[in-house]
Amino acid sequence: MLRRLDKIRFRGHKRDDFLDLVESPNASDTECSDEIPLKVPRTSPRDSEELRDPAGPGTLIMATGVQDFNRTEYDRLNEIKGHLEIALLEKHFLQEELRKLREETNAEMLRQELDRERQRRMELEQKVLKARTEEQTAQQPPKGQAQANNGAERRSQGLSSRLQKWFYERFGEYVEDFRFQPEENTVETEEPLSARRLTENMRRLKRGAKPVTNFVKNLSALSEWYSVYTSAIAFTVYMNAVWHGWAIPLFLFLAILRLSLNYLIARGWRIQWSIVPEVSEPVEPPKEDLTVSEKFQLVLDVAQKAQNLFGKMADILEKIKNLFMWVQPEITQKLYVALWAAFLASCFFPYRLVGLAVGLYAGIKFFLIDFIFKRCPRLRAKYDTPYIIWRSLPTDPQLKERSSAAVSRRLQTTSSRSYVPSSTPAGLGKEEDAGRFHSTKKGNFHEIFNLTENERPLAVCENGWRCCLINRDRKMPTDYIRNGVLYVTENYLCFESSKSGSSKRNKVIKLVDITDIQKYKVLSVLPGSGMGIAVSTPSTQKPLVFGAMVHRDEAFETIFSQYIKITSAAASGGDS
Repeated sequence: MLRRLDKIRFRGHKRDDFLDLVESPNASDTECSDEIPLKVPRTSPRDSEELRDPAGPGTLIMATGVQDFNRTEYDRLNEIKGHLEIALLEKHFLQEELRKLREETNAEMLRQELDRERQRRMELEQKVLKARTEEQTAQQPPKGQAQANNGAERRSQGLSSRLQKWFYERFGEYVEDFRFQPEENTVETEEPLSARRLTENMRRLKRGAKPVTNFVKNLSALSEWYSVYTSAIAFTVYMNAVWHGWAIPLFLFLAILRLSLNYLIARGWRIQWSIVPEVSEPVEPPKEDLTVSEKFQLVLDVAQKAQNLFGKMADILEKIKNLFMWVQPEITQKLYVALWAAFLASCFFPYRLVGLAVGLYAGIKFFLIDFIFKRCPRLRAKYDTPYIIWRSLPTDPQLKERSSAAVSRRLQTTSSRSYVPSSTPAGLGKEEDAGRFHSTKKGNFHEIFNLTENERPLAVCENGWRCCLINRDRKMPTDYIRNGVLYVTENYLCFESSKSGSSKRNKVIKLVDITDIQKYKVLSVLPGSGMGIAVSTPSTQKPLVFGAMVHRDEAFETIFSQYIKITSAAASGGDS
């Protein structure tokens, strides 16, 4: 049985029967595409009888295995055939590309030209070497002279190297400083917000600005004759120094004296050289642990101080800018004429005379004229030209207000022409006539609140204060809180709702009917004194609250002062 199985297993195809396509690379595509003859194994009748033997089931299983094996061998041969065809095609294409490249580049011609150039170069080098050797033989001195020349060259080289070394040791560091290097852009790390760091920086700023503020205080004290003897001595010394041409040496001497005193103070001496006595302010010890409300209040205080400081600085810078940008031509024209006069004087008069005139004017202005103007404000408002110019210079917010006021006046005049008579009634001034037609964003003021024409907002609240009205008597959310603008007139407190609709949403309160007015804090959780005003009237069970007011203190003072004025006038009228 085993012998029969061996015969069946090894009746497959022999490897010698296949064509070796790799060894015949020049075979054509037709040759590669021909099918390879395969020898199909033939079974004898004896073998078929053995396969059909019902007594041997193992023989049938082995027969099916042999057929599967023959089938897989046939598939593998087909796969190898496909790979060989692909390889032959790639080889054919590569040979074609190589032939084209050879035809285009003409590599053989380039090689020939390269060989010619090499030969030419070799010939030239030989000629140059021959010429050099001839020159050297012609110019070669005797041996003794050559040795002397070599020694001189060595000495000169040693001297130059020493000189270079000495120069580099002395001036090399300075030469290196002038070497250009790329700038390094370093980004400073910002510190996180901290209450302790904030208070420390505020104190540092205050201590750093203290010498400057003390210097300004001493100058103002000299100008105001705070100490009569000191101001008189300073005035006399200054005028004599200017008269004799010693003004600049005087200032330099004062600077040296100040530095000398600072040196003595730094060495431990207790010296006080100040016209105005310094008042020592109590220094609060820094708190280690702050509550949330204290931190929030500290941030608000610092923000308020920074806001005021930045506002003053911005006003100064904007006034200087507007002075030079001809925003108000009549003011800039005076500066223009003064500069031309100073230029012509410096051109035609000697510097000694110009310096004497300027120094005398500065001394008289600082010690005498400013003293009189500060004591007499009316004279200053009339005759102090620099003060008048500085006060009349506008800032950018003032320019915006002026432009908006001009536009509103034009709109008022155009609207008033349609329904206002040409002549004003008798007994009305210009201010009353202009106030009769004060308008808000939605229309005329008196028409919105159903008031008389002579009722208009006060000058302080001409544009009103943004706030929200909290009416705790109402239950509906839409009526409980309303956003709008609050106005104060001579007799009324008017609230205009921001939502468009009927005038019923607006609120008008007579100042005489107010029974109580006080500052109010809507949310007790937040730090500070709050941002609201509570107004009590007989018609409301709970006070009306005007909350979320940024300028709460200003509004409260205006309302309270007008309320006191109206109530006192009503009381005096009732008594009479």
